[in-house]
Amino acid sequence: MLQDRILLAHGSGGTMMRDLINDIFMVGFDDDVLARMDDAASLDFPGSRLAISTDTYVVNPLFFPGGDIGRLAVCGTVNDIATSGARPLYLSVGFILEEGMSVEDLKRILVSMRDAAAEAGVRIVTGDTKVVEKGHGDGCYINTAGVGVLAEGVDLSGSNCRPGDVVLVSGTLGDHGIAVISTREGLSFSTDIESDAAPLAEMIAAVLEAAPAVRCFRDPTRGGLASTLNELAGASGVTITVEESLVPVREQVRGACEMLGYDVFQVANEGKMAVVVPAEQAEAALAAMKAAPYGEDAAIVGEVTDGPAGRVYVKTAFGATRIMDMLVGEQLPRIC
Repeated sequence: MLQDRILLAHGSGGTMMRDLINDIFMVGFDDDVLARMDDAASLDFPGSRLAISTDTYVVNPLFFPGGDIGRLAVCGTVNDIATSGARPLYLSVGFILEEGMSVEDLKRILVSMRDAAAEAGVRIVTGDTKVVEKGHGDGCYINTAGVGVLAEGVDLSGSNCRPGDVVLVSGTLGDHGIAVISTREGLSFSTDIESDAAPLAEMIAAVLEAAPAVRCFRDPTRGGLASTLNELAGASGVTITVEESLVPVREQVRGACEMLGYDVFQVANEGKMAVVVPAEQAEAALAAMKAAPYGEDAAIVGEVTDGPAGRVYVKTAFGATRIMDMLVGEQLPRIC
């Protein structure tokens, strides 16, 4: 049930965010393209088809192992565009800077964004800057919007999953969330944990070429894989079952989650992709992932069935089956 005030948990990627989107934003805007609830909107445009997406980044701290708010902003929007099957082309960037922010820190963020954009093959072509009073901006917030071009016949959506399909993930889970929270809280682990922030458009294009019947891509950011799969199962009216032993997780991340009491399936990722494909194309999709940058740890982790609509299960290493719930409340605020 929605509260009468916005809470941090409404930005978690879990059930409270879903309710906010469904009960407030969807009712307020009432658009059929928006109602598809995909990461990027696929639009008919004179002479072509475009994909458009936008996101805002408020991560705390601004710099963390493996990345910073600038790399996060570019990679996150590039990946949202790419999930539609589009080739990302252009980005806009809006900065909200807090009075007193270090100019050297801003320069460092801009270099990171420039390098990430070059790696992703996109251009930053327009932007805006605002400055707010000290104490009102937490250093720097960044809004990005992206535009990409869709090939004829490509129509990916979270509502396309069908019984018999197979679920893949492109690599290890939980790296980003644990890297950020460990830096924020000053935690030290025996092995360094780094964010996985990375542009995945090249990987997605390779998977589409190898497995042209792909149902959908989705990047499991806030709310992690659990929220992503619950969204897909709900949109498609199917059940998804994941084999826990098949899901790649770094041992240091698993250990950190156990120590902190987090469910690794609910921890944010910024350089991973969940993919649903027909079973007959699963091996081809997996091979394409493993051959692409950032995909060496890709794995087939589950299947789609015609069980209870919108339900996601985990088969544990001990042979039991449990429900994989969406995140409820706020596990890791200000993670992206």
